[in-house]
Amino acid sequence: MDTSPTSGLEHIWLPYTQMKTADAPLAVVSADGVRLKLEDGSELIDGIASWWTAVHGYNHPHITRAIKAQADVMPHVMFGGLVNEPALKLAGRLAALAPGDLSKVFFAESGSVSVEIALKMAVQYWKNRGEAGRTQFLSFRGGYHGDTTAAMAVSEPDGMHAAFDDFVPKEIFAELPETDAREAALEETLKKHQGNLAGIVTEPLVQGAGGMRFHDARVLKKIREAADRHGLLLIVDEIFTGFGRTGTMFASEQAGIVPDIMCLSKALTGGTLPLSCAIARPHVYEAFLDDDPAKAFMHGPTYMGNALGCAAANASLDLFESEPRLEQAAAISEQLSEELQYCQNLKAVKNVRVKGAIGVVELKETPNHDLLKKAFVKKGVWVRPFGNIVYLTPPLVIKPDDLSTLTGAIHEVLREI
Repeated sequence: MDTSPTSGLEHIWLPYTQMKTADAPLAVVSADGVRLKLEDGSELIDGIASWWTAVHGYNHPHITRAIKAQADVMPHVMFGGLVNEPALKLAGRLAALAPGDLSKVFFAESGSVSVEIALKMAVQYWKNRGEAGRTQFLSFRGGYHGDTTAAMAVSEPDGMHAAFDDFVPKEIFAELPETDAREAALEETLKKHQGNLAGIVTEPLVQGAGGMRFHDARVLKKIREAADRHGLLLIVDEIFTGFGRTGTMFASEQAGIVPDIMCLSKALTGGTLPLSCAIARPHVYEAFLDDDPAKAFMHGPTYMGNALGCAAANASLDLFESEPRLEQAAAISEQLSEELQYCQNLKAVKNVRVKGAIGVVELKETPNHDLLKKAFVKKGVWVRPFGNIVYLTPPLVIKPDDLSTLTGAIHEVLREI
């Protein structure tokens, strides 16, 4: 029996990949710190942190010990009528960390599902209050909230989910209110659809998978104010931006706003196990409290409150308390700003931008991604471009020399093309 890492490759269907033309994926046999070890013995410095999750690097001993200890006791128990100590502890810690009075934690497994949960909460919130017609959402052009059905519906309609345009629910879209004209247009759109809207959905400060587009805290504050003026719930998707990626624990903090529902995932477990949650404010939660069982929130992922995942998340939060992650994010931001700026004068480059521990080089045209990835691998780094974007979201523990290797590789590869 073939037990090599690639022995089952013919049975795998990869994400976001045209399987007919794509190159074979690289087989990773182990990961440690900021390095991925490949089947052939070579190593790559990971500039993406496994889709932004591995904020503490790979195999941090504190998280590994917590997972092993929990596995020995109880990996999982159903969350229907039963609870477990790791989940209870995590819920309390998240409530204490989250902005304002966000305090009611509903667990799930993936970020997309946490968005689905938030949308369902918002719709039923209004229905339980006697306003059943509020079933639509306003979200913003360029946004991305996941690949499940309702999450696709509030993501950029002309983006990667365009094939499902005739399948997903029709939602309302606006441009981010970055100018007076766009702010006025948003106001008119909200007035027009106010009776049908349950809420506004947004990514704070950074539209991630939609193109790594940045906006400042003032824009996020305007969105909160618009939701308040029109009596709408504000759902903030911090799946990418949460846990230090933009320089603060949560991006919402930089605008001084409190969303009505906040979605978290990705770095929640430090890049080890699937876990997500939607955290609601008390007034949202209280709309479901009634003698009528039909007003309960009828949603329950099988693995919600997974004890193993919650143990990993608690260990990850320990590290945010005991190790200087936000200071490290600030240092990464400063270094990215300095070193990526050398790409600005390259012929292929349109724009260079940095926010927190996110560095983006936007190209004038969409490149051949397979050729770029091969070139990066030859230089000993893992950088995965998408669209016309080459970006870095390294583990927050990355050392300056390793980060310089990443930024240098981007400059060299883009100079060569």
